Amino acid sequence: MIRLEKRPQVSAFMSYATPVLAVLATFAAGGVLFYLLGKDPVQSIITIFYDPIFGEFSFYYRPQLLIKGAPLILIAIGLAMGFKAGIWNIGAEGQYIVGAICGAAAGLAFYPMEAVWIFPLMIAAGAFGGWLWAMIPAFLKVRFGTNEILVSLMLVYVAEQLLASMSLGLLKNPEGFGFPGSRNLQQYASAHNAEIVAGTGMHWGVVAALIAVIFAYVLLTRHRLGFAIRVTGEAPRAAHFAGVNAARLTFFCLGMSGLLAGLAGMFEVSGPAGQISIDFNVGYGFTAIIVAFLGRLHPIGIVLAGLLMALTYIGGDIAQSQLQLPAAAIQVFQGMLLFFLLAFDFFTNYRFRFGFRRAV
Repeated sequence: MIRLEKRPQVSAFMSYATPVLAVLATFAAGGVLFYLLGKDPVQSIITIFYDPIFGEFSFYYRPQLLIKGAPLILIAIGLAMGFKAGIWNIGAEGQYIVGAICGAAAGLAFYPMEAVWIFPLMIAAGAFGGWLWAMIPAFLKVRFGTNEILVSLMLVYVAEQLLASMSLGLLKNPEGFGFPGSRNLQQYASAHNAEIVAGTGMHWGVVAALIAVIFAYVLLTRHRLGFAIRVTGEAPRAAHFAGVNAARLTFFCLGMSGLLAGLAGMFEVSGPAGQISIDFNVGYGFTAIIVAFLGRLHPIGIVLAGLLMALTYIGGDIAQSQLQLPAAAIQVFQGMLLFFLLAFDFFTNYRFRFGFRRAV
């Protein structure tokens, strides 16, 4: 007879060691995957993780760590707040898209005017768009008891259709010779999220991510609301008896995650991406879920996990061009991180018991 039972006490060492073990296991499994694809596994791992930082062209790739890491960290911080409270927002990708649309629309509405208040207006519009999109599953959960996982996830596909509609319709560049997509915001100074220090990758989205990390750390460790979030996730009945308002907490957690995802979308569309297009979204909202769990839902851990995932994006692009690795293999490699993290977490918290069933 095989029984699964919860460990009476979880090892504190294993709780912190599981992310490292998950990364090492991903290296091993990824090496096997690359070998089966006919590539040198050692060279593939070196190309993905070493070359972007220490390789021949690292001077170009290093700033990309901040550019690609900022939206992952910003979205993951918002998701972590909800996950800690047992509120599962899986639709950050949709909130990211809507935030980008609202932010770009706010800037393009005043084209070609040049004014210092246009970019702050875009920030507010992007944050509001992401927050508003997250309020849909929040309201339905509080009012009708719906599952926020399904609602938020389904809204991603609605947001993708909205993105296509805006690229082909309302936000389409009238001077774009019929091609889908908005005007290039990189060529519109008042709406461009330019680098603060040239050549470093440091733009306002990176600054927002750092502020979000500090805010989340203070909130979760020093504020009463952070205590309510932690208690609700760990012991919902205790939170109820302590007077925690579950509805208000649901609105806050989903709203905050939507707001930060919307900000990430706005900073991306006004900076690295440059325009609203049909293929604007690249899965940051889904990848941020891996970042949140890999970082143990802790703000500092999320920073490290976000930079690690950004490294896989950059190294994956290098591996595709130099080693001809398929893009799907890189995505599988990224997904392995979450798979192994969940597996190690499972065995950290549970154990198998083997025995024989006694005859009655």
